[in-house]
Amino acid sequence: MSGAGAEPILDARNLRKQFKDLVAVDDVSFSIAEGETYGLLGPNGAGKTTSISMIAGLLERDGGEVVVDGKPMTTTSTAAKAAIGLVPQDLAIYPDLTARENLMFFGRLYGMGGKPLAARVAEVLEIIGLADRAGDRTEEYSGGMKRRLNIGIGLLHRPRLLILDEPTVGVDPQSRNAILESVEQLSGEGMAVLYTTHYMEEAERLCDRVGIIDEGRIKAEGTRAQLVSLVGERDRVLLGVTGFAEPAVAALQGVAAVEEVSTRDGAIVLIVDGASRVLPELLRVAAGAGVTITGVEVEEPNLETVFLHLTGKALRD
Repeated sequence: MSGAGAEPILDARNLRKQFKDLVAVDDVSFSIAEGETYGLLGPNGAGKTTSISMIAGLLERDGGEVVVDGKPMTTTSTAAKAAIGLVPQDLAIYPDLTARENLMFFGRLYGMGGKPLAARVAEVLEIIGLADRAGDRTEEYSGGMKRRLNIGIGLLHRPRLLILDEPTVGVDPQSRNAILESVEQLSGEGMAVLYTTHYMEEAERLCDRVGIIDEGRIKAEGTRAQLVSLVGERDRVLLGVTGFAEPAVAALQGVAAVEEVSTRDGAIVLIVDGASRVLPELLRVAAGAGVTITGVEVEEPNLETVFLHLTGKALRD
């Protein structure tokens, strides 16, 4: 990430877009620094794609400002758009061309050519893990391979900001992991990345900061640790037990770190402060109260927990 005080690669302020009676994006603001991956996490219909369409200059804003690499963005801003690599949800590749031919074609559209283009195409094929299939027509590719090629097209001109809109939807696990590894590599090399997803685990793995978006508004923003702190550091512990559970429930209520105790489907469910620290004591107290413990599961707070806390609903399609 860039040093303190450096100008952000992307600065989006107070974005607003309305379609008839629907306010799709309502006062959305965030910034992304060099080498930072910023995630917009929210369900389908939350306003993610509309936001990035305004950021990329594809959609007129009803309000707000966008600055990319120090240049103001409008729908006609060629300088600001040149700093962006946009990877949309919809595939934009030619099925009757090979991966290499696709990349060469789009590279020429970017104004590239000759040996520098050929060298860059080879680099990109390595980054997206398709070097061994570069000569195959893309109509023979799996859906995941096509998505990886789509990302490669967005990387060709070495953009300062890479925008990825739900890049792993509908792909196989191998391609999904390849995509995530590529994104990790790019941010490590100094590229600013805007990543939209409704997969909590992707946001937790990739993103330095996350904006939780729902119904067109940013509900909260921060690092994973900052967001999780909104719901407290409480963990959920499930103890699978056999035997009469009520004495164990009563005994566990006396442990200082335990905030709540209940029973569910043959298990004792505890809400505790710092499960890893107090788990040995919980097991000792429960066993001392006469139950046999058949299993232990610890659920730490995650971004899905935060989303539920902020919006009152689960993070789902």
